[in-house]
Amino acid sequence: MAFLEVDMHNHLLPGIDDGSQSVEQSMALIKGLHGIGFEKFICTPHIMEGVHPNTKSTIGAAQQLLNKELRAVNSKVEIFAAAEHMIDEGLEALLKKDNLCVMPGGYVLIEMSYLSESKALFQTILDIQNLGYKPILAHPERYNYYHYNFDMYKRIKDAGCLLQLNLLSISRYYGTEVKVAALTMIKSGMYDFVGTDTHHEKHLAALQEVVAKYPVRDLLKTCPVKNPSLLDHMQGNTIAVG
Repeated sequence: MAFLEVDMHNHLLPGIDDGSQSVEQSMALIKGLHGIGFEKFICTPHIMEGVHPNTKSTIGAAQQLLNKELRAVNSKVEIFAAAEHMIDEGLEALLKKDNLCVMPGGYVLIEMSYLSESKALFQTILDIQNLGYKPILAHPERYNYYHYNFDMYKRIKDAGCLLQLNLLSISRYYGTEVKVAALTMIKSGMYDFVGTDTHHEKHLAALQEVVAKYPVRDLLKTCPVKNPSLLDHMQGNTIAVG
């Protein structure tokens, strides 16, 4: 995976969402992901009202904790902090205050419920753009309600929203329908970014299997994958604490 250079969607920050639960677990996951080629990580913990009520402060503190451990072992790995924002009322409030957790390069990662489409999707895309940022929709292939309405992916792209593939979606990890949707979108050149969305050891083991089994680089040649371009914006990026 070294050709991607940056894993821009993961849950490696310890103890703040449904991803890594400790610094030790974070370090083990980072070691495994480093083993398949990643050296830089944009950590994107959930911000989800009532479930994962993260803020710049909680995310920044977790980043500092993990960075301290990485420095202690002289790791070459670099981590940066942003978030995966659920489209909900909490995000609406953050947009009004221009208080989003923005990725290097001015990107904002958003997601929807897997159960039902957010009616606020297109308004959210517009609101993010009006603040001068570039929205990225996380793992569109996993929204089952779009599998029979493929034109929605095109409408989202036409609205100026970028699309991020979960690497595990090219296998049957999330089910056959998700794999079919992902491969169809890859063939159509619709993805702009690729992320691991790593939460735990089971994800890591499945990713190692995917990398061993699939010619990922060749598969993604149809897509203008922008992960390497993030490097230009990543120097000294730390999220504000407070």
